[in-house]
Amino acid sequence: MTTQSEPLRIDIVSDVVCPWCIIGYRQLARALDATGTAHEIHWHPFELNPDMPPEGQNLREHIVEKYGSTPEQSEASRVRMTELGTDLGFVFRFADDMRMHNTFNTHQLLHWSDQQGRKHALKQALFAAHFTDRRDLSDDNVLADVAADVGLDRSEALAVLADQRYAAEVRNVENFWVSQGIRGVPAMIFNRRHLVTGAQGVENYTRILEQLAGMQDQATG
Repeated sequence: MTTQSEPLRIDIVSDVVCPWCIIGYRQLARALDATGTAHEIHWHPFELNPDMPPEGQNLREHIVEKYGSTPEQSEASRVRMTELGTDLGFVFRFADDMRMHNTFNTHQLLHWSDQQGRKHALKQALFAAHFTDRRDLSDDNVLADVAADVGLDRSEALAVLADQRYAAEVRNVENFWVSQGIRGVPAMIFNRRHLVTGAQGVENYTRILEQLAGMQDQATG
């Protein structure tokens, strides 16, 4: 059990169509629970595919094209991620017709939801909408429905997406994290100082949290 005078600040840079982002977060959440670490999480935007056209691209084709994976490697990765998700209580339902979409609008909606105190809930709902329910996150009506599901005003969500009122702010935040050297996600920054990238696993996150608690004890001792 760790003890600390102030909650551990955790900034997570991620995209809602990144499977390793939800896996990494779920692993971290397990470690936070196991260590009893007081914490506060702040989600930040990152677009895996900022140049993706509105119609998106078949997910399997996209993975092969972007990462050079063979179909066999892609399938093995899906099996592995599905197994990890099951262990963490998250359901991946990959299908051959799944598509990768541009997520700039999702990040604008998340930015707006933060003002309503619903950002964390919406983030989790968007992960599930994409990976579990295979909903089309490029469709504004789908995004508004997901927002409504977590208690946000659906008509206001549609208005936010229609007038793009937060586009400049979201782009500025995205650019900030890229300027800080973030090139892949998930990227987790602990107490604004310690960067951890990728899904590290529950045991590794637990060790990281224990190390951070020890460092804080030394600083305050």
